[in-house]
Amino acid sequence: MLRIAGVRCGSNLRTDSLRKGCRGSIDSRLGCRGFMSTLAQAAPDDDCRFLLILGKPGGGKGTISGKILNDFPRFHHVSTGDLLRQHVRQETELGLQAKAFMHQGKLVPDSLMIDLVMSDATPYLEDGRSLLLDGFPRTLKQARALDLVVNVDLVVNLDVPTETIVERIADRWVHPGSGRVYSYSYKPPQVEGIDDVTGEPLVQRDDDKPESVRTRLVAYEKVTAPLVDYYRSKGVLETFSGTMSDKIYPGVKDWLEDRAI
Repeated sequence: MLRIAGVRCGSNLRTDSLRKGCRGSIDSRLGCRGFMSTLAQAAPDDDCRFLLILGKPGGGKGTISGKILNDFPRFHHVSTGDLLRQHVRQETELGLQAKAFMHQGKLVPDSLMIDLVMSDATPYLEDGRSLLLDGFPRTLKQARALDLVVNVDLVVNLDVPTETIVERIADRWVHPGSGRVYSYSYKPPQVEGIDDVTGEPLVQRDDDKPESVRTRLVAYEKVTAPLVDYYRSKGVLETFSGTMSDKIYPGVKDWLEDRAI
């Protein structure tokens, strides 16, 4: 096992790519930010792992991720959807750039996603934590960029029917200030249209409206679905099908436990 100075995740980090400046399709603005040294050192066997969750928007990735974090606390969760919404609320430069794409139901460009994910993940990698990525990578270009920096150990692919997702997301309302999410079918607010905690009004995000949901699902099939074949060819992916996360998750948990997570 190797350690990159300042980074404990030795065996999963691509030391050869780091020495050569992260060659390839990765955005030059990203470089190897956070992985500055190329010096390999001996390290203990506290290897960290890299787990990805793939699936259509609204397919339960966040719910399954939460269950994984509860049962496997070694992981730090990076949700690109949550990060994007946080930046949009705070009107950061990235948030303003992403806002237009999100409101049109389109995927955010690769360069923005890579900058966002790596800037959030690097401190945890340096501390030796395992990483659970939810919503990234979304394209083959992103997957290949990620391959320049880390070895992806395991990929969970959630297969949920399109109509189930449209109905689920269109029923979702949020409190803008906190990000609290309500659903009138399974988690309704105490008072219709009102946040339980603050008493402030709930809103439906533009990207949660049925027309935007269908647009995103079409974009997913065109851009993201090929990732299933990509990771299956590497022998690290397993697909789990169903309509309810509570019924899907036991299979996910068993699969991870079988792999000594």
